[in-house]
Amino acid sequence: MTETTFEWTQDELGPSKVVHLYDPETGLRAIVAIDNVARGASIGGVRMAPDVTTDEVFRLARAMTLKNAAAGLAHGGGKAGILADPRTADKPSLIRAFGRAIKDLVEYIPGPDMGTDELCMAWLLDEIGRAAGLPRALGGIPLDEIGATGRGLAACAEVAAPFAALELEGARVAIEGFGNVGRPAAQFLEERGCVLVAASDSRGAIHDPAGIPVADLTEAKRTSGRVDAYAPDKSIEPAGLFTVPCDILIPAARPDCIHAGNVGGIQARLILQGANIPATPAAEAQLFEKGVVSVPDFIANAGGVICAAVEYHGGTEATALEVIDAKIRTNTREVLERSREAGILPRKAADALARERVLEAMKARRRP
Repeated sequence: MTETTFEWTQDELGPSKVVHLYDPETGLRAIVAIDNVARGASIGGVRMAPDVTTDEVFRLARAMTLKNAAAGLAHGGGKAGILADPRTADKPSLIRAFGRAIKDLVEYIPGPDMGTDELCMAWLLDEIGRAAGLPRALGGIPLDEIGATGRGLAACAEVAAPFAALELEGARVAIEGFGNVGRPAAQFLEERGCVLVAASDSRGAIHDPAGIPVADLTEAKRTSGRVDAYAPDKSIEPAGLFTVPCDILIPAARPDCIHAGNVGGIQARLILQGANIPATPAAEAQLFEKGVVSVPDFIANAGGVICAAVEYHGGTEATALEVIDAKIRTNTREVLERSREAGILPRKAADALARERVLEAMKARRRP
């Protein structure tokens, strides 16, 4: 590890542990942040990216603490980052080495995240006997296959749209990150009458005001590996996606993609945060001042972890889908009503809701 500076600080919630891992045999370099376990063992995804940082992993772990509490799950928040290209041929050995390295961190339950999937979780289960988001063949509920997070985003949109004075029928949608979260979200929103007008991935972006059929874009992405192959003449710079004319914007990739440099050009009236921590605090404040309704990540994108928790405790796919719909609808409405009544940012309202639940659990566990 060459990283020596830390931007995060401890507070009343945590983190309880931040661990750096290194295995010279495989070249594994990884970070695990266990933020808070008052509500139960922490659960959170394993992110694989060459530039993941300690600060990013901690911020994501905190988001999981709040997300799990807001969703009423009996779990705390944790997150992990493996510093490697997810396309590397060494991926199986790195994932397995990571599993062996976290064997004794029993208060952390790994799940899939950007750069990892159900197969990776199967490798971890094989190594240490615990993981969530497993393949169907191992008794899991495949989060990506059923589009758990995307389903939750669509449920969130149905509740949030009236707060932004929007009708879903005919609403124009732009999605940053047409992958395991963004693609299902586009599909489920299309089924509700929305029109996809822009999408991006790590290789490019496309914009067509006339509308982009989700099935056609999905097929183009499957065969070529990039969204702009669907219609090269409609391609745009990925950074330009944030400022295209649209009603609903869904950031569904990396943190801090909405920032001071682009927030002023955002035209959407409703933002559904499909990624974790996709906007800087200053950008969220500016959106609020503009009257844009931005549903915080740990409210809008909780479908995946809800599904993983249901799976981990032996529930069925049908149960998971029912719980996702019910919890996200309830929490979206409560947060946006609190925000409107108190005149505060949705994130501040959501943070208060989740912290109340975490602190109550901490109080119950406190020993004299």
